[in-house]
Amino acid sequence: MFRTNYHTHTFRCHHAVGSDEEYVLEAIANGYKVLGFSDHACWEYNSNFRSGIRMDVSEFDEYKKSVLALKEKYKDKITILLGMEAEYYPMYQEWLLEFCVEQEIDYLILGNHYYLSDEYGIYFGHMPPRYLNAYFDTCIEGLRTGMYAYLAHPELIMRNEYMEWYDVVEEGFQKICLECARLHIPLEYNVLGMQANRKSGVEQYPHHKFWEMAASFGCQAIVGMDAHDPKDLNASLYEEAVAYLESLGIEIVKTIEPVNYEYLQDLQWIDE
Repeated sequence: MFRTNYHTHTFRCHHAVGSDEEYVLEAIANGYKVLGFSDHACWEYNSNFRSGIRMDVSEFDEYKKSVLALKEKYKDKITILLGMEAEYYPMYQEWLLEFCVEQEIDYLILGNHYYLSDEYGIYFGHMPPRYLNAYFDTCIEGLRTGMYAYLAHPELIMRNEYMEWYDVVEEGFQKICLECARLHIPLEYNVLGMQANRKSGVEQYPHHKFWEMAASFGCQAIVGMDAHDPKDLNASLYEEAVAYLESLGIEIVKTIEPVNYEYLQDLQWIDE
């Protein structure tokens, strides 16, 4: 089985454990051919805000150095990529694009956790109901930038305790599925969430109704381990996710192309 994972965190986000090399060794032991590191993106905020759930800008150089050293050390055993999981923050997107060009980032994953910026504390997994449509809108706006390889845990809002499969929720997810199908951007089947569902006995994400919808819209899926511990790269968990997606007849994407951020920057200059 050809296994790949592009959703791997590190201790720098303050809620993951294990060394970078431990993730690589675990990936190799479990038969992965590609391992993408995608820790929670650093942001250069306009305020004095300091996030407790992502690496700081000052930590990025060491993150990059570590990933590139491991890429070279294990090049005969596994392909390693340098990425980040980033939100869509309109006022900071220009900075992010420039950062991706300067740092030669291979790809970004769209992890739509916060509205506008985490400076404001509006987390989509625990939000007032009035922000529901903002979640769907910002997912779509982010995807349209072309900066993101795929959409992580698209059903994040199902973490809200009050959330059920209301009509407005279904309609919002339909919009996301339609846009991803139109843009040929994969949706992530999140295996860490699969583990959390099992432990809690509550279906949040992945959600079966969402994936049945995604299959009916002809969307593509990618398995994301969302590893916060080297043990999260367990091959049996990966195979379980693949088997479920195959049962739905949904196309599974195993590899992604690096995003050409220089090209996107040139397009931005032309638009201006």
